[in-house]
Amino acid sequence: MRSLAALVMLFASAACFAQADYAREKRWADEITPGLVVGDAVYLAQKSGHKFLAIYTEAAQPRAAVITVHGLGVHPDWALIGALRSGLADQGYATLSVQMPVLAATAQAEEYLPLFPEAAERLQAAVAFLKSKGHRKIALAAHSMGSRMSNFFLTGTPDSGIDVWVSVGISSGEFADPGKLRVPVLDIYGERDLPQVLKQSEARANVLRTLKGSAQIEVAGADHYFVGHESELVRQVRQFLDQRLK
Repeated sequence: MRSLAALVMLFASAACFAQADYAREKRWADEITPGLVVGDAVYLAQKSGHKFLAIYTEAAQPRAAVITVHGLGVHPDWALIGALRSGLADQGYATLSVQMPVLAATAQAEEYLPLFPEAAERLQAAVAFLKSKGHRKIALAAHSMGSRMSNFFLTGTPDSGIDVWVSVGISSGEFADPGKLRVPVLDIYGERDLPQVLKQSEARANVLRTLKGSAQIEVAGADHYFVGHESELVRQVRQFLDQRLK
């Protein structure tokens, strides 16, 4: 398992080979924002001045707020993540679904590693936005590549502002630098998930045993994208958040 230091060195050496495709982000935003039914488009700023899309959905008397993070190369209202952000809002959680850095559609998963620091910056901006709205308790719910980005953020940011992490089908199959995780984690994945997710489930369970309040759930019949099982995903996530964010 790679240490955080090794990952940082890898990111630094590879940075010149991969830069976020802001034009693709804009195309996603132009495509999805006109048709938003649940939530409002907001734009958060990075230190560079680049503004990225997020979708903020309020809830009446919210229990807490949840940042939702999509997987590789898609957008903050895509399929599973769209169902999660809207479903949790229906259950009393304000949600902020954040556009992560993307590459060209042909890019492979490992090409995304140099974008992790930028992803972490976006998540920190998302936390700041929710705090500005008065939210004191904040959870992070991320899928696939978004879970890997969230893992990097949580282990590299001691004062992350996150109280609970929900990791949905982490695409590497493992938690990087688990000794630096400091919050309860729900590791949830499908019975028919990616091979690496299934293969490393016991290793992740061993990590969870060291983190008070953590749990692991395999959803029967679900694949990596929870197609047809979105409502069960929302139900399981809501139950975990209800217990951990009292």
